[in-house]
Formats: sequence, structure tokens, C-alpha cells
Amino acid sequence: MNNLIVLGVIAVVGVIVVIYYNKLASLRVRADAAWADIDVQLKRRYDLIPNLVETVKGYASHERETFERVTEMRAAAINAEGVAEQAQAENMLTQALRSVFAVAENYPELRASENFTQLQNSLVEIEDKIQAARRYYNAVVRDYNTAVHVVPSSLVAWMFNFKDREYFELESEAERTVPKVDFGG
Repeated sequence: MNNLIVLGVIAVVGVIVVIYYNKLASLRVRADAAWADIDVQLKRRYDLIPNLVETVKGYASHERETFERVTEMRAAAINAEGVAEQAQAENMLTQALRSVFAVAENYPELRASENFTQLQNSLVEIEDKIQAARRYYNAVVRDYNTAVHVVPSSLVAWMFNFKDREYFELESEAERTVPKVDFGG
């Protein structure tokens, strides 16, 4: 009789471990998928940037330093590894893009260009998708990190070496604000 009770307790503990392991593993997979979604949107952004720079260059070729900075920051963002490095590179790229838009404001004929308007609209659309992907990723990471720290799943997390994930965060208050982009006359 005592052996049956011991086996029953072992079976219940085993089932609990499996349930929480599966929960943690599925959250980890969701976090990986959410990061892949961010990566896809960032690649779309990277592909758009050279066209935007070339369009603005056609009107403001003397702004060479601005364009070189955007190109450098784009390369740094493309080559960034890990969440923290990617976030830092994206923040720097966003700042560099703001300088391109500042240059564009000085050229009414550029603002009136259909090509520039299409690029600007595409960039705004991509930025919205990146923001949505970041929010989703951070929500999944929050759920995962919570599961890693609450009992009893924290015991399973410790047993199977589940570690906290990093959030994809903006670095400063200035970078948290949406850039004002106004190309209207």
C-alpha cells in the first residue's frame, strides 16, 4: 500500500514537471518566433533605407555626412547580435534617419516628390509593424520571465536551465517619442 502511495506521488510530481516544462518550452518557442517577426520587419526597413537615402541625395547631395551616418548605422543594425545590441543599433539608426528627414524638410521639391512620399509612407508602415512586433515580443518575454520566476514553474525552470530573456527596449526618453515627420507644404 505504501509503495502505491509513493508511486502515485512520484507520478503526480512527474506530470506536474512535464506540464510546467512544456509551458516554459512553448513560451520560449513563442519568444523565438516573436523575435523572428521583429527580424523580418527590420530587414524590410533595412531594404528601404538605401532607396530613401538615394532619393534624398538626388535633391541634397551636399549632405554627404548625413547619408554616410545612415549607411553606417544601417550596417551596424544589420550586423547586431542579441537583443540588447540590436536595440542599441536600432536606436542609433532611428536617430540617423531623423537627420535625413530633417534634411528633407529643407527641400520642398523633395517633399513633393511622389517617390519620396511613397518611401516615407512605406517607412511609416514598417515602423508601425516593428513597434507592434516589439510589443508582442516583450509581452511573450514578460510571460516567459514570469513563468521562470513563479513557483512551481521556477523549480522546473531551475532544473532544466531556463533563463530570463531580454526585453527589446528603447534606451532613452527621447527615443521613446515618436518622431514627428511632416512633409506637407
